[in-house]
Formats: sequence, C-alpha cells, structure tokens
Amino acid sequence: MESVRIQLSGNRIRANGRIVAAATETQPAFGAYYDLQTDESGATKRLGLTVTLAERERQLVIARDEENMWLVTDARGQSRAGYDGALDIDMLFSPFFNTLTIRRARLHQRPSAVTLPTIYVGLPEITVIAAAASYSSTGTGEGIKVFTPGTGPDGTTLLVDADGFVIDYPGLATRI
Repeated sequence: MESVRIQLSGNRIRANGRIVAAATETQPAFGAYYDLQTDESGATKRLGLTVTLAERERQLVIARDEENMWLVTDARGQSRAGYDGALDIDMLFSPFFNTLTIRRARLHQRPSAVTLPTIYVGLPEITVIAAAASYSSTGTGEGIKVFTPGTGPDGTTLLVDADGFVIDYPGLATRI
C-alpha cells in the first residue's frame, strides 16, 4: 500500500509518501517513508527515504546539484555520480514514481515513446543503480506502457489520469 500527499506548483512536485509492504516468500515486511522534491521542469532534485524493517532502520538521501550530478548519502557514507545523466528516480513498489517521468515527458498529453536514464531505488534493501526506463503512450491517458528493471520483459501498461498521475498499475496498485 502506498499513500502520497502531493503539492503541485506548475511542474514542481513536492511529495510525502509512505509505503507499507507485507512479508512475502522473497522479502520481509517493511515500511518506507519518503520526501521528494522536483524542480520547475519536473526533474527530481531531492529524495529522502527511510526504510524500517523489524530489525533495523536505514536512511538514504539522493540530491541532484546544478551540474546534474547526484550526491547519494547512506550508512556507508557519500558518493557523487552522474547516473548516466538521469533526471528521474523510480522506486520499487511505488506507482507514484512513474508519474514523475510521465509528467516531465508529457506522455499523458501526446503519443510518444522515450527511453531515459533513471536512478532506480530497490526496496527494502535500498539499492541505488543506474537504469534505463522506457515509456510509450498512445496519447491522453488511455494507457502508458512502461519498461523498467521491475516490470519484466513485456513491461506494464499503466492507466493515468488527465494530469499524468498513475491510477492503475496492474499487479501493484489501484488508486482509491
């Protein structure tokens, strides 16, 4: 389950969200809290993330500077990298993070296909990798096909609203 409070100002987004996941055969139960900010173009500027498991709590901060380099701060320290020019972050178990690329590329407003470098955050282990995310749309909200490291070889077709926010991510979540 994901709950997100979103504030919009033009293309800027500020979001505070929480993900709660039950234990499965492949992952432990966990909770994640995030705080995200984008710039005026809709590109991610900062993500703060706290993941809580039964035995520990871990934190991560990813921030993009004016040179489009990313500073990643976690329990191991800090690192700075370009992540192949990524301007977006995608996070496992979160339909909301797909909204960032969809809105920035205006895929909810026009037919188009894009493949963009993306920072992909894996949960609950908090892995941070560079990945390519491919999106294609047939236009105004009918469905947007997504290929990211978490969707498999056939991708996933998302349903979005008129503002580009995901309302149905098959197999993961439906907005209520």
